[in-house]
Amino acid sequence: MSVIVTDKGFSPVADTVNPGLADLGAGTAVDIAHTEDPTALEPVLGQLALIRITFPSFSDGRGFTIARRLRMLGYTGELRAFGPVIAEQYAMARRVGFDAVEIPDALAARQPESQWQFRADWKAHDYQARLRA
Repeated sequence: MSVIVTDKGFSPVADTVNPGLADLGAGTAVDIAHTEDPTALEPVLGQLALIRITFPSFSDGRGFTIARRLRMLGYTGELRAFGPVIAEQYAMARRVGFDAVEIPDALAARQPESQWQFRADWKAHDYQARLRA
């Protein structure tokens, strides 16, 4: 199972997501791998309510680039990071355009809600804000 992390905290997963780009006609939510070209979604961006970008590990940042590119293409629906993203990466995820992070239960147990909530004010947790202080 998984836990969804937002600025408000943890919540259970309630969405059904199509497994990949091949099933785009089957619904309004889709998973996109960290290796796929986000421009493939451009013709259907207006039809999608949720795009989950998979992260194979916390050390693979390609999903951040894909999220930013989707926002630059005009996607306005929910964008969710999916996989072992760590609490320290939450502010970056929000800055590039993610609305939420979906993490495995085991990671949620190791990094409890309080660690994520500490970073919920993601606009204040950047190096430029600290330099200005």
